[in-house]
Amino acid sequence: MNAPATQSQTRAFGSFVLVTLIWGSTWLVIKDQVSAVPAAWSVVWRFILASAAIMALAGFRGIRLRLERREHLLAAAIGLFQFCVNFQLIYQAERYLTSGLVAVMFGLMILPNALLARAVLGTPVGGRFLAGSGIALCGIALLLLHEYRIAALDHGVVIGGALVALAILSVAVGNLLQATSTARSIPVLGLMAWSMVWGTGFNFAFAAAFVGAPQFDPRPAYLGGIGYLALIGSVLTFPLYSQLIREWGPGKAAYNAVAVPVVAMVLSTLFEGYRWSFLAEAGGLLAIVGLLIALSGRK
Repeated sequence: MNAPATQSQTRAFGSFVLVTLIWGSTWLVIKDQVSAVPAAWSVVWRFILASAAIMALAGFRGIRLRLERREHLLAAAIGLFQFCVNFQLIYQAERYLTSGLVAVMFGLMILPNALLARAVLGTPVGGRFLAGSGIALCGIALLLLHEYRIAALDHGVVIGGALVALAILSVAVGNLLQATSTARSIPVLGLMAWSMVWGTGFNFAFAAAFVGAPQFDPRPAYLGGIGYLALIGSVLTFPLYSQLIREWGPGKAAYNAVAVPVVAMVLSTLFEGYRWSFLAEAGGLLAIVGLLIALSGRK
């Protein structure tokens, strides 16, 4: 392998590690964001700041921001699925489930990612991938059963699980859109900037229509959370992840689905008092092992 290729792979791996560590921590921050303000408005504030910051960054770096009509339609679709529907569902899910469990469930994003890539792009899906995904699904089921039991058979666990499942489907569609030829012809930062702008508009319309007047929390912790999620968890990481999708493909880029839940569960145990049991330990182990098997079977 020549030097430029080696440097490119090293840079990509560094981006992968950074995105994994940051996204592993964002789940816990989101938990606080939905404690005092309706989730829909917390998403709005996050992406108002994020879209403004990424637009400014793109302009500063001289990135092409003028899009053609079909490119704007693509950015709007990504904004809808990646930055509106996905986040509205995830924020709502954290009202019912611990942040670590939501992160573990979200690791199953690799399954719809791969199946959609197979259906639309013709990317092969092997037997090892399907077997690993099945094992991971069994692990997730055990984790949810553990949560259901300690919540005294509270149906909120079921609601939370359903919300995460829908969010996974939404973000998988967004990832697939980013792997299209049209998306690849647009600078990553420019595409992400306009996608966030469109997503912010969709989020604002949703919050205004279904929640009511804007609500805000002046607490320093809440303001700091918005800043962290918008600038670090969105502006820094989404362009890096989008570039990984282009370089590695949506299946391989989803390898962070294994490491992110580990980071998130450690933080959930430390700061949310997540209660482990044999059922939870077995479920967590199955989920991680299943994801590793599935990803080892990806091209």
